Amino acid sequence: MSQATLFYLIGPSGSGKDALLTYAREHLRGSENVLFSHRYITRPSQAGEENHIGLTQAEFDQRQQLGLFALSWQSHQYGYGIGVEIDAWLQAGAHVVINGSREYLSQASQRYPHMRVILLEVNSDIIRQRLVERGRETAQEIEARIAHNQQLPPVEHPHLYVLNNDFSLAEAGVKLLALLKGGG
Repeated sequence: MSQATLFYLIGPSGSGKDALLTYAREHLRGSENVLFSHRYITRPSQAGEENHIGLTQAEFDQRQQLGLFALSWQSHQYGYGIGVEIDAWLQAGAHVVINGSREYLSQASQRYPHMRVILLEVNSDIIRQRLVERGRETAQEIEARIAHNQQLPPVEHPHLYVLNNDFSLAEAGVKLLALLKGGG
């Protein structure tokens, strides 16, 4: 069995992380030794959104105090957490894929120094269009997210793979599947 790998998928809001994760789940369907973590978010779940577990702030804080998050961070006024179950999955030899945060990358790297970082790069106009279609933010909030994305420093990591997602979901999806099946 190959070494278990944690894949840390990052990219700006609207870059297509959720769509790519759904694509990979559907195409793998348990056929590979790859597990996808879900995120705990202090935002209610809605149809058509990321498959996450919605928590109140009090529930999130309680889980954090009990040490039930392997990783957690704040972004866009929400709390995000990845459960400690990923440690058991990795220990069992499974590759694990998480939807991470660029701004939390250095902290995640400290806990998982050998993780593979997959950065989605997407043209700003495409991101804007995707965020408008998503319909979760106002036009002002969308512009603020795009401006925030452009102010972040370049991503640097010793195990970085840049995946362009400007084109079709299938094109980027096939590349993501190859990375996951190869185990890093």
